Amino acid sequence: MGCPLLHERIAFNDPARHWRSLVARATVWQMTGRKANRGATAGADDEFLALRQGEVVVSLPAQFDASLYFIGRIRTPWQSRAQCPRNPRESDAICTVELDPRWTPGLKGLETVSHVLLLYWMDRTRRDLVLQVPRHYGEQRGTFALRSPARPNPIAVSVARLVRLEGNALYVVGIDCLDNTPLLDIKPYFASTDSVPEAVVGWHARRGR
Repeated sequence: MGCPLLHERIAFNDPARHWRSLVARATVWQMTGRKANRGATAGADDEFLALRQGEVVVSLPAQFDASLYFIGRIRTPWQSRAQCPRNPRESDAICTVELDPRWTPGLKGLETVSHVLLLYWMDRTRRDLVLQVPRHYGEQRGTFALRSPARPNPIAVSVARLVRLEGNALYVVGIDCLDNTPLLDIKPYFASTDSVPEAVVGWHARRGR
């Protein structure tokens, strides 16, 4: 059963209405409402929604627990899933993080930072997968054992190198998302506390990758 499109709040007055703050459930409407009748037979234009053999879906909760604000957009060269790098380290493309101007004062001091943590909303993926078969691994694993964008709350995170900061725009290297992806948050990366060199993902290490 699809969810109706809920109330949309304009973040600030812009004639083109490019910037918007949406409640998180709008993605569910996109995934389960407008395209629900396509199911596993989704075509090429539904590359993020089609199911692979061995993947399992569950029913989403009936209600949401919170709302959120999109604080900006990430502009990248990639228009399709096939074009996106498999992870942020695979590309040296300089991408632009366009922050809603109302949040520009919040960037004070960030110009001294070399790397930033970017949290963003993968708004074109499924949210109901519990078991997945990633195309580059070909083995079934649980959603929470993977870094796949398909998850109940499709939040992605990247450690990006900050090339420069100009007004409300951050120019960064180390992003792997589609163009116009909604931005959730920006945080400074602290190598002293955020880096765990001895961390291991056992199943990945066993593959020798």
